[in-house]
Amino acid sequence: MRLIGCRPKQGIVYRGASGSRQGDAAALLRQGAAPGGRRGLGWACGRLFGMSDSSALFLGLAIAATSVSISAQTLMEMKRLRTPVGMGLLGAAVFDDVLTILLLSIFLAVVSGGQGLPGVLWVFLRMLLFLGAAVGFGLGLLPRLVRLAARLPISQGTLTLVVVLMLAFALAAELLGGMAAITGAFLAGMMLARSPEKARFENGVHALAYGLFVPIFFVNIGLSVDLHSMTADALWLLLVILLAAVLGKTLGAGLGARLGGFAWPSALQLGVGMIARGEVSLVVASLGVKAGLLTPAAFSAVVGLVLLSTLLAPLLLRAVFPAVESSPPPG
Repeated sequence: MRLIGCRPKQGIVYRGASGSRQGDAAALLRQGAAPGGRRGLGWACGRLFGMSDSSALFLGLAIAATSVSISAQTLMEMKRLRTPVGMGLLGAAVFDDVLTILLLSIFLAVVSGGQGLPGVLWVFLRMLLFLGAAVGFGLGLLPRLVRLAARLPISQGTLTLVVVLMLAFALAAELLGGMAAITGAFLAGMMLARSPEKARFENGVHALAYGLFVPIFFVNIGLSVDLHSMTADALWLLLVILLAAVLGKTLGAGLGARLGGFAWPSALQLGVGMIARGEVSLVVASLGVKAGLLTPAAFSAVVGLVLLSTLLAPLLLRAVFPAVESSPPPG
């Protein structure tokens, strides 16, 4: 999650050639129109298969997060990434991940926290205090620590500090904020992404993540999948949430992009680009299993959704772009 948090950059959301805030509006409106609808579709799917309200809502969270890396790579190959659609897609995906992670922390804190109104208020107060302290530390003290580590005459001092900060933020999120550890790691990444010393540790973080942490994570996910639990009901659940995931992203993101000023063809492209699910969905689903909110069959269905949506997204993207190229310009 720290690696994901390092991705956002200032100005990542595209502004049109005329100086309009087309990308900004599309991303924000999409987040206003889509999250309730997509998570509502997930809740409806869960209830359809006999889940409790809590489990159904958590399923909606698990299928809501976007993995934009597959779509971004496809757009790069098509030389479409530096377009209004490509930059709007990146911006919307950042908002999507942040919103999903925050909602995950709130949901887990409320479900496992104190009972009644005082308990809920205390949960939110802890979260706000942690977020305020983390942001204050990240904006004030963290840049000085990174600069100090960069000047020390030791090998990979900055990278070592980054790993320590990642673990410290994750631990503080759980112990102090009552939030999911991935929220703390994500915040650490966002704060470190602002550092002028980012070039010193970014390659090392990528090597450490993809050489150690990411393989361990996916091995753990694979060990958690129980193929024996994939009964006929589980397969039907997989098909239903796949349909909900595709329609939810295409309609939610597409309509939000249209409200933000994109033409219908471009809005469709942005919606299709948001279909792929990935690492955030897997993290959310694994936390759901540990919390007893998702059954092994539901977890296996979410893993199947991630695999199928990752395969579908590039194919659908390549299908919608040529159709737009051949369409006449708007009158």
